Amino acid sequence: MRVSNITNNILKNRYFLKTLEKISEHGTSFSAGAALLLSTTLRPFAINSTPDVEKENKQYAISNSICSGLIKFGIVESVALPVELAIKKIDKNPQIFLKPETIRDLSPRAYKMITQMLKLSVGFLTAIPKSVMTVALIPIIMDKLFKTSKPEIKSSKNINSNPSFTGKFDNLLSRGVSKVINNEWVRKFAIKYEQKDRDIAMHITAATDVLLTGAAAYRTNKSNDIKENRKKALIYNNVIATGITIGGGYTLDRVVKNKTDKFVNHFKHLNAKDSHLSKYVEGINILRPALIFAFIYYGVLPMFSTYMAERIDKYVNSHIEK
Repeated sequence: MRVSNITNNILKNRYFLKTLEKISEHGTSFSAGAALLLSTTLRPFAINSTPDVEKENKQYAISNSICSGLIKFGIVESVALPVELAIKKIDKNPQIFLKPETIRDLSPRAYKMITQMLKLSVGFLTAIPKSVMTVALIPIIMDKLFKTSKPEIKSSKNINSNPSFTGKFDNLLSRGVSKVINNEWVRKFAIKYEQKDRDIAMHITAATDVLLTGAAAYRTNKSNDIKENRKKALIYNNVIATGITIGGGYTLDRVVKNKTDKFVNHFKHLNAKDSHLSKYVEGINILRPALIFAFIYYGVLPMFSTYMAERIDKYVNSHIEK
């Protein structure tokens, strides 16, 4: 009974609820920030601890992990953050940006599902440029961390990772996003699939990872700045990591589905009178797949994918030589 009371107090704690609300409003930024932290700390440590793997293959895998986290965070803060702020402005003033029929037809749950899709879709739409920039940055990180030969890289302007979007531009972006929400087809889609809101974040995250990995594999193979004898191992590493992460993520999610559904229903009951309940639930729906994928991709998988990538690379090369 005492444990139950403590849990209930945590689920009703205003700081906990405020955190969920912030995750709801800045879901893409939250995911990118978590990825930056884990891809520059836990994953490199795991890769470096992998036994029976050539040192340079480890170095490329570590550099790839760091570059991926840096580029993802930079693009999110410069592209996705303005979209999140625009949606937040619509949340506060729906009567200014949304049509009366949109406000009438969309339940809070359907509206949150659509805005969540819009925020997370930024990651999917920027997947290819993220992969291109990640592969281009790998040789630079290799040189800085491991003192390899430095490639000739054209200088580029730094991206402002925390831009300020206010005034006319802010309103213009909010009106652009509201046009998507006001679209009749989008409204019908939201109404039809609002009960599937629990899985939207996981589906978009998985699709984004597939596109990122495919684009990264292509750019790695075409790169002139990554050593030829290291390309395939790096590609295999990324493909194995993404495949197992997605498969394992969906499997683990199905295993814990009943428990998470009970948790969400209990959470809704405890906070039923809170006007921000839909945002809290959206925050949970974003947090759940982020934690599952992070646990697998950054905590469990790096040593296995790094080891298997080298074994596959050597197996393929030995058969080609024959």
